[in-house]
Amino acid sequence: KGMTLDGGIGVGRFTRKVLEQEAGEAAINKVPRQMIREAVQSQIEKYEWDGGADIVIYIPEGVEIAKKTFNPRLGIEGGLSVLGTSGIVVPMSEKALIASIRLEMEMKRKNGAKYLLLTPGNYGADFVKENTKLDVESSMKCSNYVGETLDMAVELGFLGVLFVAHIGKFVKVSGGIMNTHSRHSDARAELMCAHALRSGADLETAKAILETITTEEAMEIIRMHGLQDAVMEQMAEKVHQYMQHRVEGAIQTEAILFSNRFGYLGETKGAEKLAEKFKYDL
Repeated sequence: KGMTLDGGIGVGRFTRKVLEQEAGEAAINKVPRQMIREAVQSQIEKYEWDGGADIVIYIPEGVEIAKKTFNPRLGIEGGLSVLGTSGIVVPMSEKALIASIRLEMEMKRKNGAKYLLLTPGNYGADFVKENTKLDVESSMKCSNYVGETLDMAVELGFLGVLFVAHIGKFVKVSGGIMNTHSRHSDARAELMCAHALRSGADLETAKAILETITTEEAMEIIRMHGLQDAVMEQMAEKVHQYMQHRVEGAIQTEAILFSNRFGYLGETKGAEKLAEKFKYDL
């Protein structure tokens, strides 16, 4: 008699082929599948049972808990995925988040994507949805891990990446800061000030920018002095320069920058052309 293994209520199912799992299968990975089978087999042998076994795994409350995970973006719907020996990942650990980003990138690459549309978080995704003709459904979030995302894009063979990012995050990238979380770095006012000085701001304006707490506030001062276009040109050039430095020129790296208060602010020189690859098919 044979042995079958399936997922019940609370265990998700793959909506498409994901790595070694087929569409429609229960989202139970290879290692836990093997462990479950071995555990059941040991009991079959212990009790000399010859009737086979049909195993169904349930996760109470799995449907609700899954809504808080990356699972729907990873092609898993209807519940949680059983990942490894314990089936537990600490959701906010850096390692787990970067692994989730990598998995989504791998899936896009295996499905034929050559370019990536990236947003650090919800602000970027909302801006794409409300202010551009780009297909937000084709985008993915990279959180604060700009550097790691660029590294993985090169490693996985993508040809280019387009970030749509809030200035509060990407002003840091214009200074070569590749992890944009506030606990790693700030320097936003200092970098805004540097770009303003390069664009012709006087000393009093520079000092006022250094006193600001948010990039929105700094941008208000910059706009008041008619410097937005010049500042954004400087910033976009530096963002491009540091991203290219990170990837060692291996792939195309572009960015579109915005603020919540003032909307679209500027972009790198190749952003408009690269954006064509992500527009809706009309």
